[in-house]
Amino acid sequence: MVEVKEIPCKTVLSRSKIYGVDYAINPYVGCMHGCRYCYARFMAKFHNRGPSEWGSFVYVKINAPRVLMKDLRSAKRGIVLLSSVTDPYQPIEEKYGITRTILEILARKNFPVSILTKSSLVVRDVDVLKRFNEVEVGFTIVTLDERVRMVFEPGAAPVSKRLDALKTLSDENIPTYVFFGPVLPFLSDHDLEDFVKTMKDVGVREIMVDKLRIKYGNWETIASSLRDHYPHLLEKYRRILFGDDREYFGNLKKKISLLCQKYGIMCDFCY
Repeated sequence: MVEVKEIPCKTVLSRSKIYGVDYAINPYVGCMHGCRYCYARFMAKFHNRGPSEWGSFVYVKINAPRVLMKDLRSAKRGIVLLSSVTDPYQPIEEKYGITRTILEILARKNFPVSILTKSSLVVRDVDVLKRFNEVEVGFTIVTLDERVRMVFEPGAAPVSKRLDALKTLSDENIPTYVFFGPVLPFLSDHDLEDFVKTMKDVGVREIMVDKLRIKYGNWETIASSLRDHYPHLLEKYRRILFGDDREYFGNLKKKISLLCQKYGIMCDFCY
C-alpha cells in the first residue's frame, strides 16, 4: 500500500539546473511507480523517510495551482519541466488532477512546457497540450521487455501503453521524445535496433540516452532486483558500476548513434 497525504506548499515553480529547461514543477512528493533505479529517492530524507521507502508514499501538493499563480507574477518566461523528481502523471493524478490544472495555468500564461513521464495518462490532457505554442512530451522507456519493466518499474505503465500514448500524441502533432535512461546493462540493450525502429514507428523525434549511475542509495534496490531475477548479472553490474564503465557505455553510444542515423531520429547523450 502507498501512503497518500495532502500537504501545502509555499512555492512550486523552482529554478532548474537541468540542461535545456529554466524551471521545474513537481506537483507531488514521492512516486507510486517505485522504480528500483530511481535517483529521486534522495527526496525521502526531506520528509523523514529513508531511501528504501521510495515508492511507498506520495504527498500531494494540494495548493500547487494557487501557489503557481503567485509564483508566475514575478517569473520571467522560460521553459518549464514537469517533472524533475516525481512523475506528474503517476496514478494519483487521475484522482487529483493537479498536473492538468497546472498545465491549464501555464498555457494561459504562454510558458513553454516539457513533460517527462512513464504514464499513458498524459493522453487525457491532449486538449490542454494543444493550447501551447511550445510543448513536448517525453516518455522514459528503458526496455521493450515487459518482464524487465515489471522488475525495475513495478508501478509504472506497461511499455505497450507508453508506445500507444506516444503514437497518439504524435498523431495529434504534439512533439515527442523518449528518454532511454538509465540504460540497464545487458537488459536494456537486448535489441537496440528493434528499440530505435519502434520509436521511429510511433513518431518519436528524438532519443535521449543516459547511463545507469549509483546515486542516493539506489544500489540496494538494484542489487536486490538482480539477486531475485537476474543473479547471473549481479557481478557484471558491480564491475561496470563500481569500476570502469567507459568501455560498456562508450560502445553503447556508438551503436545507438549509428542506429539513430539509420532511422532518421535525433539522439543526444547525457554522459
